[in-house]
Amino acid sequence: MSLFLYYALPALGSYAMLSIFFLRRPHLLHTPRAPNFRIRLGAHRGGSGELLENTMEAMENSMAQHSDLLELDCQLTRDRVVVVSHDENLCRQSGLNRDVSSLDFEDLPLYKEELEVYFSPGHFAHGTDRRMVRLEDLFQRFPRTPMSVEIKGKNEELIREIAGLVRRFDRNEITVWASEKSSIMKKCKAANPEMPQSFTISRGFWVLLSYYLGLLPFIPIPEKFFFCFLPNIINRTYFPFSCSCLNQLLAVVSKWMIMRKSLIRHLEERGVQVVFWCLNDESDFEAAFSVGASGVMTDYPTALRHYLDNHEPAARTS
Repeated sequence: MSLFLYYALPALGSYAMLSIFFLRRPHLLHTPRAPNFRIRLGAHRGGSGELLENTMEAMENSMAQHSDLLELDCQLTRDRVVVVSHDENLCRQSGLNRDVSSLDFEDLPLYKEELEVYFSPGHFAHGTDRRMVRLEDLFQRFPRTPMSVEIKGKNEELIREIAGLVRRFDRNEITVWASEKSSIMKKCKAANPEMPQSFTISRGFWVLLSYYLGLLPFIPIPEKFFFCFLPNIINRTYFPFSCSCLNQLLAVVSKWMIMRKSLIRHLEERGVQVVFWCLNDESDFEAAFSVGASGVMTDYPTALRHYLDNHEPAARTS
C-alpha cells in the first residue's frame, strides 16, 4: 500500500495541476472559436410573458427590445407546414384537443385570448395576434435574426423540413439545433450538420462530470451553446418534480455543481456560450451574469433589456 501511495499520490497531484493549468488556459490545447453571433438577450417562446407566445406580434415586440435570439419550438402540420408551437397537442394553447399533426395549416385554431406564462405562474399574457405562425414566415420577416429551434419528438420529417428551410433561407450559421435528447440531436446533425448545436441533457451531465474529474480541458466540445436552467428558479418558477423535497434537493445540488465561474469561463473560452433559462426577475438576471453567463433566456424581453441597459450601457445594441 505504501508503495502504491508513493507513486499514486505524485501522479494524481501532477494530473490535478495539469488539469487546473489547462482549465485556465484552454487556448493552449484548443483553437479558439469565434462566435457567429453573441447572445445577451434571448426571447423564450418569442417573449411569451408580454404577448401571446410564439405569435408574430410577440416576435416583433422582442425584436423591438433588440433581442439577440428568438427561442422557438416547432411542430409539423398534416400538410407538412412547419409551424412555431411549443405543444404538439393544441388543448393548452387553443382549447382544441387535437394534435398539430392532425390538421392542415389553414385549419389550425387561434390561440386563446390569454395564456399563462409557464415560468411565471399566476401571470397571463394577452395579445391581439392569436394566429399560429409558420417558421418560413419568421425566416422571411427576420432574415438575419439568430433563432434556436428546439425539437421535442422523434419526427424525422419535421427535422428534414426545418433543415431544408434553413438552407433555403441561407441561415445555417444563425439557426441553432436544440433538443433535450441526444438521439434526436443526432438526427438533427445528420439533416443539417452546418447548423450549430446546443448541449443535450446527457451531454450537459457529461461536461459537468468531466469538469469535476479534471477531464474537461482535454476533451473535444463540438457544441456551441449550453442552454441551462438556472438552479435559483427551481421550486420557485420551475418544478421538474411533483415532490417539493426533490425540487429543493435538486436546487441545492445543481447550484453547487453548475454555478462555477471557472467552469463557465472555460466553456466561454472554448467557444461555448452559456445561456441560462428561463429567468423573469432582475435578481435572477443578476445571479446568471454574476457567474459569467453569456446571456439569459426570458419571457420578458423588455425587463431584461432594461436590466442590460442599466448595467451594460456600453453593450447596448444599436
